[in-house]
Amino acid sequence: MSKVVKDLIINEYRKKFDGVSDALLVDIRELKADQNIALRRGLRSKGIQVTVVRNSLATKAFEGTPLSPLDPLLTGPSAIVYGGETVIDVARQVIEFARKAKKLELKGAILDGEVFKGKAGVEALSKYPTRTEALGQAVQLVLSPGASLIGAVVGPGGAIASILKTIEEKLEKGETIARAG
Repeated sequence: MSKVVKDLIINEYRKKFDGVSDALLVDIRELKADQNIALRRGLRSKGIQVTVVRNSLATKAFEGTPLSPLDPLLTGPSAIVYGGETVIDVARQVIEFARKAKKLELKGAILDGEVFKGKAGVEALSKYPTRTEALGQAVQLVLSPGASLIGAVVGPGGAIASILKTIEEKLEKGETIARAG
C-alpha cells in the first residue's frame, strides 16, 4: 500500500473517530457472514457503529487522542465498536450478541481513559451502571434518609389515629372502653 493511500486512510480514521473517547475493541473475523450482518444491523438500530481498522494505521490515527491507550490491544484483526448512549451500553449489547455467536472475540474497551482488557474486562465494564442508572442510585441515596425520617415521624401519629378510630367505633356501637394499665 502506498504512503498516499495510508495517509488517506489515517485521515479518514481521524475524521471518523473524532470526538470518540470511549469504545470497544473486538475481533469479528471468525463470524459467519450472516452473524456479521446481524451484529451490525442490531447495533446500528441502537446507534452503535462497527468499523474494521488496520492496526498500524489506527495506531497512527489515535496518537494524541483519547483512544490511544487502546494501542497495545490492536493486534490481529480488529474492529472498533462505538456510539450509543455510553460505552457501557455498547458493551452490554456486544456481550449479549457474543453469547449467541461464540466466535466473537472481545479484545478490550476504554472508558474515560481506563482500559479494560480482554473478555473479563469488557464483562466487568458492562456491569458498571450507566450515567442514568448512577444518577438514579445517587438520588435514591440522598432521599432514603428523608423517607426514613418521614416514616419515623408519621408512624406514631398513624398508630394513635388507629387507636382513636377503634375507640370511636366502640363508642358508636355502645361498647364500654376498658381502662388500660
